[in-house]
Amino acid sequence: MAAASSAASLTGASASDLLTSSTSAFSGIPLRTLGKARLVLKRRDFTISCKLRKVKKHEYPWPDNPDPNVKGGVLSHLSPFKPLKEKPKPVTLEFEKPLVDLQKKIIDVRKMANETGLDFSDQILSLESKYQQALRDLYTHLTPIQRVNIARHPNRPTFLDHIFNITEKFVELHGDREGYDDPAIVTGIGTIDGRRYMFIGHQKGRNTKENIQRNFGMPTPHYRKALRLMEYADHHGFPIVTFIDTPGAYADLKSEELGQGEAIAHNLRSMFGLKVPVVSIVIGEGGSGGALAIGCANKLLMLENAVFYVAPEACAAILWKSAKAAPKAAEKLKITASELCRLEIADGIIPEPLGGAHADSAWTSQQIKIAINESMDELSKMNTEDLLKHRHDKFRKIGGFQEGIPIDPKRKFSMKKKDIPIPKKISDAELEVEVQKLKQQILEAKGSSAEPPTLDLDDMIKKLKKEVDHEYSEAVKAMGLADRLSKLKEEVTKANSQNPFADPLLKDKIEKVKAEFDQGVSAAPNYGKLQNKLGMLKELYKLKHLSETNKEAATLKQELTTIFDDVLNNPRIKEKYESLKDEIQSIGASSPSDLDDELKQKIIEFRKEVDLQLANALKSAGLDVKFVSAKQRGDRDEGSLSEYETKFEELNKDIEKEIEYSVNSSDIKSKIELLKLEVAKAGDTPDVDSKNRIAALVQQVKQSLVETVDSSSLKEKYENLMSKVSGENGSLEKVNPTGDTPTNDELKVKVGTNHTFS
Repeated sequence: MAAASSAASLTGASASDLLTSSTSAFSGIPLRTLGKARLVLKRRDFTISCKLRKVKKHEYPWPDNPDPNVKGGVLSHLSPFKPLKEKPKPVTLEFEKPLVDLQKKIIDVRKMANETGLDFSDQILSLESKYQQALRDLYTHLTPIQRVNIARHPNRPTFLDHIFNITEKFVELHGDREGYDDPAIVTGIGTIDGRRYMFIGHQKGRNTKENIQRNFGMPTPHYRKALRLMEYADHHGFPIVTFIDTPGAYADLKSEELGQGEAIAHNLRSMFGLKVPVVSIVIGEGGSGGALAIGCANKLLMLENAVFYVAPEACAAILWKSAKAAPKAAEKLKITASELCRLEIADGIIPEPLGGAHADSAWTSQQIKIAINESMDELSKMNTEDLLKHRHDKFRKIGGFQEGIPIDPKRKFSMKKKDIPIPKKISDAELEVEVQKLKQQILEAKGSSAEPPTLDLDDMIKKLKKEVDHEYSEAVKAMGLADRLSKLKEEVTKANSQNPFADPLLKDKIEKVKAEFDQGVSAAPNYGKLQNKLGMLKELYKLKHLSETNKEAATLKQELTTIFDDVLNNPRIKEKYESLKDEIQSIGASSPSDLDDELKQKIIEFRKEVDLQLANALKSAGLDVKFVSAKQRGDRDEGSLSEYETKFEELNKDIEKEIEYSVNSSDIKSKIELLKLEVAKAGDTPDVDSKNRIAALVQQVKQSLVETVDSSSLKEKYENLMSKVSGENGSLEKVNPTGDTPTNDELKVKVGTNHTFS
């Protein structure tokens, strides 16, 4: 009614007219009446504004006008993996820094050539050849930890980098059909040379943004995505190729709650039942269970610098309580491709260019393609039963051993910790007493036929060496050089094992540390102990040399005695000797003058025969005999001694005169005066600095005197005199039985005039 009354007021009609329609039985307001109604509104000003945001047109799954020249056609647009807009920054590993220095030199020389217009082509070629040689030496002698660093290189090609390099077509497949699509696992179907494969791999990021998106290549429990696509490939008969590159499965609370271990175990079990060929390729890191989840294959191939491992840092933290022992752990774990091939865990090594896969990713991808084709050609010849057995046997033989064969005692060891007795520390006084005892024993053995105490001497030398090493270590610590030396040792270890000092920078560092140590060692608190022990060690080495000489002389003496006895006991010589003896006794001769000429001749011939047999026997034993006549021996015995004594006295006088003249010269005289002044300043209790200055001045004076004597004619006189003396001495020398010139290693025994044979 309210509506009717309001309408009536608008039109001027009664309410009853409005409620009754003349044209129909329905009650209401006629349309004509409503059409005549007028609504009075107040006019108000208002403005409508809008802002349009320009967005990039979405080109997924492929653009409207795809480029026909794109490899793989429009299917390549199905993957969101695109080339990076900016080239990744070069990353230099620690052990590659010497190469970077060479590269900088090459760049500088080229820049100089461009700026000056001069020809530096020879220098550039020399530097480039040196760089290539250094690169070759470095990458052919990599340590396990260095290969780990290369496998983790930020610019190393990823799974999708290789896929788009080796496939003609690739379609990425997503999802595990359980509500999740793991970004760290990429799966898809692709073709290589017309053959269709299912590709599954870990995908790392190429920069920080991608790494966060891909979870740094660490899969969550959704290995079920990989398993789904494996079963899909098995159903449709597609061979499977997996690419392994992960630090390990993601270890967070959510992953454990969702069954990380169960997902990996399920994959391991299921992969052994796949009826299609499976090839796994480790392109970077193969970390623990995360790698095994897609790694149970018929063939496991590895890039040259890839690793298949439990992280060395984790191993070192457990075994050595410090992650710094990672290099040692990496060596013990046998994680490199060559070691794993030797252990028959990996089946082949795919080569990489010098500098690693990131140096030439396209070339590396082609090597992977060749390896896939070769492996699939081999596996495709097997039937299903052989394929399953091949995969089963491959993993069953890993770590195998044969029962019933005894273990080599050298390789058998107990894991039980042994109580190693700590050796008692020897005091300096006890060391000196032991050294003196040994010295006395060796000198006594020299005068008798007793055997010198060789074993005790060797043990004492070992003890003293340890003591000297300890004192050196203490001196290094006191001088603050311990850290520098440890770093230097690491650098030497990382350098080329054949010639670690080829690097001039490394050699310069070593020389600097050595010079610093030599200069400051005298200020070390244990310098006195060090000098004392070094002196004892030198004395022991002299004693060892003396002991060895005595032993050799005793051996030679025994040989000579045996030879003489053999010659004189010869029946023929003995018979002639007895015959001559009887003849001399028969004529009653008491002196040589009583003998007749015939008998004298017989005696001379007998002596010649004895001499000849002795000479032959000595030569057969490797001894050379020089005969000296009696006249020569007598002349030398009478006059040579006094003659050479006179010459030596004259030479000594000349040396004294030369030294006196040199001391009076301005240079040496000033040094001596300065030395006297320093000694006077130091007094009875000189400090360390004074001692060092005095020692340096003494050394300078000695050096000047030596140079003066060497530069004069005295040295030549001395050498001539010594050559004359040695030339007149008879000798019995151990020679080479072949008749060649004796070497320095052969024994030479000098025998004086009383030991020659006439």
